[in-house]
Amino acid sequence: MRILDHARIAELPSPYFGKVRDCYDLPGTAEYPEGRRILISSDRISAFDRILAAIPFKGQVLTQVARFWFDRTGDICANHVISYPDPNVVIGKRLTILPVEVVVRGYLAGTTSTSILTQYRKGARRMYGHDLPEGLRDNQALPEAILTPTSKAFDGGHDEPLTASDILAQGLLTPAQWEEVSSKALALFARGQKMAAERGLILVDTKYEFGVDAAGNILLADEIHTPDSSRYWIASGYETAFEAGSRPPSFDKDVIRSWVAARCDPYKDAIPEIPTEMIEATSRVYIDAYEAITGQGFAPDLTGETPLARVRANLAPYFTA
Repeated sequence: MRILDHARIAELPSPYFGKVRDCYDLPGTAEYPEGRRILISSDRISAFDRILAAIPFKGQVLTQVARFWFDRTGDICANHVISYPDPNVVIGKRLTILPVEVVVRGYLAGTTSTSILTQYRKGARRMYGHDLPEGLRDNQALPEAILTPTSKAFDGGHDEPLTASDILAQGLLTPAQWEEVSSKALALFARGQKMAAERGLILVDTKYEFGVDAAGNILLADEIHTPDSSRYWIASGYETAFEAGSRPPSFDKDVIRSWVAARCDPYKDAIPEIPTEMIEATSRVYIDAYEAITGQGFAPDLTGETPLARVRANLAPYFTA
């Protein structure tokens, strides 16, 4: 099983290792005065603010699904992408990431502590500045898509729910910035839902990260509409599952997240060992997601002795002494 469980490359400068991506910062140039960032998507899978496992080909799937969407949404919002030197790697503009993660939700769904379904089940009807009606059922479509922003937790912290008023009162964004990112997030989500529906999928919810470049422009960063940043359901199975009160068939990390949540308190307890067959099944889910979302067959890159060796070779032009 070819797994890229890390991409720690000593020859690359200014490392930053996240839950899923291993990143390096390149110095500024005349063309990119803010500098460039190398973002390497590993095969690690995270949820509940921790690493759960490594899933074969997950990093390639995420990078290529994001590439598919970046290429098809640039008319709505410019993005950070400069090039793709490897199937798992993006070279992007180095941005100052805005301290708000913009989450858009179209359905009463989710499993995490910040999800609207979790809060709704506990009796909350006002959340993130929105009033939800009584009588909604699990996984029901909302009257309209809503913004449910959270604080952007850096250095492994925990995201906290925010309202538009919180964002402005705390000075996290200026009014103009909030207007721009909120309007672009809703437009991106609408585009995503429309295109997903054409592929027999429901884009349930997603998160967007935005950053500011050296000229002050707001760009879409990180990833877009991937199985890690988004929840997808298979449209043909939705109505039956909804009527039965069960979780609709999905293309997202709820597969492994739900398995873990059913066996422990994932925020407090040790994570039980995840069986090999669950790892393999999750890999298949990611590959199926790529093919369903893009309409293209997935071709795993098997070049190089190992995935890390291949990534190193493709990034050699960026090595420093």
